[in-house]
Amino acid sequence: MRQDQFEGLQQRAEQLIDLFLSESDPAKWPGAGIEPSAMEQKTRGDRYWCKKDAVATLACAQRIGTLVDLARKKTAGGEDNPGAVTEGEDDLDREVRAAEKEAAAILNRVQAGARPSKKDFDRRVHGKS
Repeated sequence: MRQDQFEGLQQRAEQLIDLFLSESDPAKWPGAGIEPSAMEQKTRGDRYWCKKDAVATLACAQRIGTLVDLARKKTAGGEDNPGAVTEGEDDLDREVRAAEKEAAAILNRVQAGARPSKKDFDRRVHGKS
């Protein structure tokens, strides 16, 4: 994992925790201050959705935190460890980018050969000569 990716994960986890704190505030949920038995069905459903959304945000933040912790442990084990935080781009990243570029060029050549001309298209679709 590159250093910029690692820092991005840390920043995203912090953003999600801030969002979770906002989403999990019961005073902001629909029906705040109303007894559940006095709520109408829509309000109860909206309230339930708000709770689920907050939990999903927290779960996402926890998973990112797990990735960050794993990267820290691998980095502490040494730079040669797969998954360790590295400085900048490594050889594998360069190879992947080169392979993606080559695949895109091949795909463009194949698609260009498969495209009918305007004249062929008109003849086939409209019966024009």
